[in-house]
Amino acid sequence: MDPRTLRSTFGRFATGVTVITCRTPDGAHHGATVTAFTPISLDPPLVQVALTRTSKAAAYLEGAAFAVNVLAADQSDVAMHFAGRPCRDPLPWRESATAPRLGGTAATLVCRPWRTDDGGDHLLFLGEVVEVTATDRKPLLFHDSAFHEIGSPSSDVVWLGCQDDPSTGWFDATASFLATAAPAIPRSTHY
Repeated sequence: MDPRTLRSTFGRFATGVTVITCRTPDGAHHGATVTAFTPISLDPPLVQVALTRTSKAAAYLEGAAFAVNVLAADQSDVAMHFAGRPCRDPLPWRESATAPRLGGTAATLVCRPWRTDDGGDHLLFLGEVVEVTATDRKPLLFHDSAFHEIGSPSSDVVWLGCQDDPSTGWFDATASFLATAAPAIPRSTHY
């Protein structure tokens, strides 16, 4: 498979833009722009971040606390800074006992290390969320190698009434199933 074609195909999936921040072994702040972030579990509260094996951030994250900073729509300069194109403005660092984080974000999840798994040319870092901060700021999006802003909603409600609604779901643990004959449908109701 052609790597360029695969990379381009992966780029068709729109993602949010995050900066993963942590401390280096000598205590300095470090960050890396990452679009490969995934919420994993509510109980326990887990997230996953995929980092290239050869990145500095991957070396620093092994066994370390980290923060997932979900960038706001006006933070493309911050994204570029942590992708290797330094910006001139001072960075909005915020201190935390667990891991350094960034200010001005749409949301931040502070995590302690849970586990690291093999992800091919990446390492998959699972973190247990120990602190969250959410704002009403719109997120920065990434699609087809470019930053985008969120547009108008395509529907008012996604989950409400859906059979996959996390509040009601399809079936709970007490559901049981019995095979029965389908009820007869009167001929006059066929379309």
